[in-house]
Amino acid sequence: MGDVIVEDVLFPDLDGLLVQDVELLGGEVRVVARACATGAGCPVCGVLSLRVHSGYERHLTDTAVGGRRVALRLRVRRFRCATLWCPRTIFVEQVDGLTFRYGRRSTRLHANLQAIALMLAGRAGARLAETLDTSVSRSTLLRLIRALPDPQISTPRVLGVDDFALRKGHVYGTILIDVETRRPVDVLPDREAATLTRWLVEHPGVEVICRDRASAYAEGSRLGAPAAVQVADRWHLWHNLCEAVDKCVTRHSSHLREPTQAPTEAASTAAVAELEKTAEAGKAMRSAHRCADRTRDRHRAVHDLLDQGRSQRAIAQELGLSRNTVRRFAHAATAEELSTGKWQGRSSVLDPFKPYLHQRWQEGCTNARTLFEEIKSAGFRGQCTIVREYLRPLRSGLDPAGRASKPPSVREVTGWITKHPDSLTPEDNLKIKSILDRCPQLSTAAEHVRSFAEMMRDRAGHHLAEWLNEIVSS
Repeated sequence: MGDVIVEDVLFPDLDGLLVQDVELLGGEVRVVARACATGAGCPVCGVLSLRVHSGYERHLTDTAVGGRRVALRLRVRRFRCATLWCPRTIFVEQVDGLTFRYGRRSTRLHANLQAIALMLAGRAGARLAETLDTSVSRSTLLRLIRALPDPQISTPRVLGVDDFALRKGHVYGTILIDVETRRPVDVLPDREAATLTRWLVEHPGVEVICRDRASAYAEGSRLGAPAAVQVADRWHLWHNLCEAVDKCVTRHSSHLREPTQAPTEAASTAAVAELEKTAEAGKAMRSAHRCADRTRDRHRAVHDLLDQGRSQRAIAQELGLSRNTVRRFAHAATAEELSTGKWQGRSSVLDPFKPYLHQRWQEGCTNARTLFEEIKSAGFRGQCTIVREYLRPLRSGLDPAGRASKPPSVREVTGWITKHPDSLTPEDNLKIKSILDRCPQLSTAAEHVRSFAEMMRDRAGHHLAEWLNEIVSS
């Protein structure tokens, strides 16, 4: 009676299975059973056979019961196929609903693991299976997914066509989506018009093709499904609008920078005074450079004579220097050791002129050539390239505190215009409001973008013609 209860609980609705013994060993339930059907059908020809060839024992794992793993030791038989023309001479019987060929799990456990693999895939699926008292690796779950047959999908009524990158910038393919069910239909190896045309001819029945603006997709859709209506989905519509806004912002990018204040008379007077101070500093710097050059020449001459075997007394007489000076040059390995602390305060010929450049920049003069001519007349000996490279970081503008503050980029302003106003921070709202106040063209474009967004949100496509007329008139 106990065996009957166990059989009904563990293996309900299974014909041809006889449970012989059940043991509880630690955390495992071991079941001994045998197949008891009269005969078995050949898996190739399907003819029922009653001729038993031999038998053996199969070891299967079933779903856990009460937190305990179920291990099944099943005795099965081999049968001889009675059909003469059948290539299969010997086959093993299967218990419907319990076993399948070469399987070490029950059909029930196999189906459960397939469902877990489809929902969670590898590592996450393996962790869930472990909590269900089933030990399985992530690789096994992935193999179960790959072993599943491809689902049979009928030709969709509304077909979505878009490209994707197998290798960005080099290799692209095409993915086909059933827009109504949001499930993938097929993947094409490229994005050529002929490939899409061939697929549409082989799968007639598409009524609406939702695609992007690629000319290849337009041509392929026209040739493969001439009766289908070609449309663009909301994502591509909004993406195309964002590209148009980006071009508009680029054309008016000069308005993104905060306007600079015009220089006052007092500031101009201060700039002239600063230029005079800079000229004096430039003269002092040129004098320092001459001293450094003279030191290097004397150091080279002293060491050349020392290499010839001349004494320090003879060198002093020949060069017209004191013996102490010759001794100091002889003990210095390089000329820079003699210059340390004397002329090392300036690391660049532009240093004396930098305060003047900053002041002129704040006054609104940002032309490198103009500033170069001004400091050149004050004694600057460098090239215009030095001034241009120094001004490059300042191209981002200056805030009232004098620190560099980069103006918003075209991409940032495009994002502010195309995003929902509620998703912008208070700082971004102030910036975009300031830019729109300075540029009427961008303000008009922002109004059109908001109108289009409301039209898409409300699905009011009948207002599209009116919206286009407003664009043309503006």
